Amino acid sequence: MTDTLTLPAPAKLNLCLLITGRRPDGYHNLQTLFQILDYSDTLHFTANNTGAITLDPELPGVATEENLIYRAARLLQEHAGCSAGAAIQIEKKLPMGGGLGGGSSNAATTLVGLNRLWHLGLNMDELATLGQQLGADVPVFVRGQTAWAEGTGDKLQPVEIKPVWYLVLVPPVHASTAAVFSNEHLTRNSRPIKIRAFLEQGGQNDCQNVAEMLYPPIREARKWLDNFAKAQMTGTGACVFACFDTQSDAEAVLGKIPQDLQGFVARGVNQSPLYCQLPSNN
Repeated sequence: MTDTLTLPAPAKLNLCLLITGRRPDGYHNLQTLFQILDYSDTLHFTANNTGAITLDPELPGVATEENLIYRAARLLQEHAGCSAGAAIQIEKKLPMGGGLGGGSSNAATTLVGLNRLWHLGLNMDELATLGQQLGADVPVFVRGQTAWAEGTGDKLQPVEIKPVWYLVLVPPVHASTAAVFSNEHLTRNSRPIKIRAFLEQGGQNDCQNVAEMLYPPIREARKWLDNFAKAQMTGTGACVFACFDTQSDAEAVLGKIPQDLQGFVARGVNQSPLYCQLPSNN
């Protein structure tokens, strides 16, 4: 019986992000296209019979009990009545506060990985429902497909997109989702669009203007990248991106980035690397 498993927790980009209204519960109705990338954190799971969940290393400024990896593991234990434990090691590549979904993706990979390692047999729908309790973006990573999302991000429709290369820039700021969504200048009444309209015309990010106002380095990074290709922000920031037809084109621009920026090149994929690397059930 396998008691270890190593799996990726990939990044996402929001190729558009429209806020179409505010709900009575305070959440916002959204439309977005989640593009999965082949650029990932890596999680190493080792099952044990202690019932304990341990993380190594701890993330700076994040208590273990607040880490979405830990919370996902505990939620899965409680839901399944599972007495097994796990030691989890994290290789972190995705920036925190970057709008790339790193924490949500970590949580999804934990649910999928420990479901397999602990032999719980939960199906994808059950795991996605659990993931929704941890965050609005977790289900898209559990389902593992580039997708059009509506509602609070919970209504997902898989979309096949022509693979392109993205250059992602990481400004030296940690953007707060709560600060962006609570800002009085945030656009909350965009007209809904159809997937076909986005695929034909592209889309905007309604959070971008507010995020750039709150965090000027986001605006500076976006304006710099605009010199080479149309750039926009992902999620509520702080990362900005542009697409290129070839890896070499994207790498050429990456080689020119200012010293105060970090960045990486990644390919958009329609199926998550998580499921490409998850061993088949025997």
